[in-house]
Amino acid sequence: MTATAVRVDPAPAVAVKRRRRSLGWLAVVPLLAFTAVAFGLPAWAILDGAFTVKTTGGFGTANLTASLQGAYLTALVGSVKLSAVSAVLAALFGLPLAQAVVTSRHRALREAVLTASGVLANFGGVPLAFAFVATLGNAGVLTRHLGLTDKGWDLYSFWGLVIVYLYFLIPLMILTITPALEGLRVQWREAAQNNGATTTQYWLHVALPVLAPSLLGGLVLLFGTAFAAYATAAAIVGSSIPLITLQIADALSGNVLVGQENVALALSLDMVLIAGLVMAVYLPLQRRSARWLA
Repeated sequence: MTATAVRVDPAPAVAVKRRRRSLGWLAVVPLLAFTAVAFGLPAWAILDGAFTVKTTGGFGTANLTASLQGAYLTALVGSVKLSAVSAVLAALFGLPLAQAVVTSRHRALREAVLTASGVLANFGGVPLAFAFVATLGNAGVLTRHLGLTDKGWDLYSFWGLVIVYLYFLIPLMILTITPALEGLRVQWREAAQNNGATTTQYWLHVALPVLAPSLLGGLVLLFGTAFAAYATAAAIVGSSIPLITLQIADALSGNVLVGQENVALALSLDMVLIAGLVMAVYLPLQRRSARWLA
């Protein structure tokens, strides 16, 4: 008996794959169109206004130069300082809290904390400002009952604003770092203990190096969130603390100087560039963390 080889033509299978791929691209078209309208047009308006000199009507870098001088530069530095301090403190408090959640034996408590973190991480703006003013303001409930004013407490200051930012940054840190903590394998801790390592040595030489990309990525995410916050700071401190978001609002509305709308767009461009640098750091760290903890 002789075996007869049957030749299968791969052309139909290739055609099916190409058809599915083309249909997949068609499904993405609405998303691309929405992105172009929602993000592309504002980005173009910012670029056009930032490089348009209002006095001459031509293009130049006068607005960008003005955005990096005087009160505008002070506001930019103030926003970076506030965001950095808030992000570092939120990371320091959020990591042990997330570890306590991960290692908790009570599933209901763990789910409750994560659910509350998801809610609090998105609670901000004027409602959050009102809650803190009513609680820790000059006439707040806790301020009066605990005599905080006599002890030097001032909600309408840099550190008062940091406390307010921690209210939503710490829950955000818990949500960000919890998946990474869950990815730490029990075998790594057991291996370290079998080799005589203490809990501190395990965290210093095993856990923290593995978590470092996730920690840095979470820190960058917290920084970006605090850097872009506006309504909370505007409702609490107004213009008493120089922040870039408040300066943009003042320039657009003409509260301080009239005709500074294009400088406000230049300030917005500065924020976009800083946010771009933040994301350029965040995305590689997330990919590196995913390789370790997958």
